[in-house]
Amino acid sequence: MIVFRSPEEVPEDFGASVVAIGKFDGVHIGHQAVIRRMREDAAAIGARAVAVTFDRNPLALLRPEICPESVVDLERKLELLADTGIDATLVLTFDRELSSREPADFVTGILVDALHVRTVLVGADFRFGRGGAGTPEVLRELGAQHGFTVDLVDDVFLPGSDRRVSSTWVRELLDAGDVAEAARVLGRPVSVSGEVVHGLKRGRELGFPTANLSETVDALVPADGIYAGWLVDGDERYPSAISVGTNPTFDDVARRQVEAHVLGESGLDLYGHQVTVEFADRLRGMVAFEGIEALIAQIDADVAAAKRMLGIEGR
Repeated sequence: MIVFRSPEEVPEDFGASVVAIGKFDGVHIGHQAVIRRMREDAAAIGARAVAVTFDRNPLALLRPEICPESVVDLERKLELLADTGIDATLVLTFDRELSSREPADFVTGILVDALHVRTVLVGADFRFGRGGAGTPEVLRELGAQHGFTVDLVDDVFLPGSDRRVSSTWVRELLDAGDVAEAARVLGRPVSVSGEVVHGLKRGRELGFPTANLSETVDALVPADGIYAGWLVDGDERYPSAISVGTNPTFDDVARRQVEAHVLGESGLDLYGHQVTVEFADRLRGMVAFEGIEALIAQIDADVAAAKRMLGIEGR
């Protein structure tokens, strides 16, 4: 997938395109449905399939006090978009200049002149241009002037649910620690990636060494608690019991940490590795224990529960 960081980077001979516009935060199953339709439409006319997105949530500029955390960071979003098989993504810098552009200028400068658009796919609640004046109906009117069509994409619902799939729903599920349901909405397991760094080594002292992720990770971390899941290091995939939180028993950790204890392995040296921690299901919430013995007993129980959940009880 080609990534353009501004309309000016799109070559003159890039060719005609079918475009889907959106934040694509999390690239959940609703986004994936839009992208599948975009690819089908593009293939039907021999055009390029192009996602147009933003370098940040527009609310970060327009209403920072109500801007939610991103489900994934920009680079992870681009990786997920690339996995869908589209031809290119145009990342627009959402700054004052972009937010103040009139809808007609947005369409001509970006969709028509840069991308030579033939079809645009948007949701019914799509807004663009100064003050959100651009609606799907305005986009259709501009399409009639410039020779492109506009398709409104239907909402996507999980089987048995009457709630529309959205990034907001994903955030709520992660805040509740419901990584299993969040995985259904995302269409893939909940995961975060980062560098393994040195911690306080308390897990090693207790007999349960952990791989601690750096403070900077590429996705929203689920609620504090203990989870069963996997640690992925390159081609290796290790079953793990995962802790998220600040270690309230000792109360000496300043920030939330993601730590993975690999099950059935010893002597792994992962320091400095870029790894992914993948969450399968939540075992329990995070609590403080009365002393080391109670904590160790609970960790033993957590390890056993994680093995059962992951289907590796004999290991």
